[in-house]
Amino acid sequence: MAYTCPFAQRGLQDEIKLVAISLEDKPVWYKEKVHPANKVPALEHNGKIVGESLDLIKYVDSNFEGPSLLPDDPEKRKFAEELFSYSDTFNITVYGSFKGDPAKEAGPCFDYLEKALHKFDDGPFLLGQLSLVDIAYIPFVERAQIFLSEVIKYDITAGRPKLAAWIEELNQVDAYKQTKLKDPKGLVELYKIRYMVPYAEHFVLI
Repeated sequence: MAYTCPFAQRGLQDEIKLVAISLEDKPVWYKEKVHPANKVPALEHNGKIVGESLDLIKYVDSNFEGPSLLPDDPEKRKFAEELFSYSDTFNITVYGSFKGDPAKEAGPCFDYLEKALHKFDDGPFLLGQLSLVDIAYIPFVERAQIFLSEVIKYDITAGRPKLAAWIEELNQVDAYKQTKLKDPKGLVELYKIRYMVPYAEHFVLI
């Protein structure tokens, strides 16, 4: 896994042996022996390789001890699949907006989460209670919030009280707190280079 990668943050810190690799310089053996697509994260368990972070968290939920993080309620399961399906669009749109106008381009994505958080009233999370859906989204929201606030001065929670409460509630979850970024400033500098190369010098000088 790569510690700066939001896809790799969706995981089990205590139950799985983590092997850190560089996103910019992945070892040859990783593609040959672990994940032919050469993406992170990937999990080897009982002789099986599982890649793609959404598939991985579902696999972990089904194959490791502990209560399931997917509810039994059919309506909630159906909504969970809708949210899982939207996650790629959310990530691509939000992170793509770093090169353009985040308020205009990414705003509707955060509005989508705000609306989703109104669907169930039995808790502050996307399905009411903490679930895999929250785990799927929060690494990306965490990074986007840091970058957009620091560089663009855009507050993703402004006018979105449910989203603000969701982030605050997740910040109280011990399992999530253990995986949070330890170097937000490093992330900002990395994202400036990755997403805003033409403007990187400007941001360094001001």
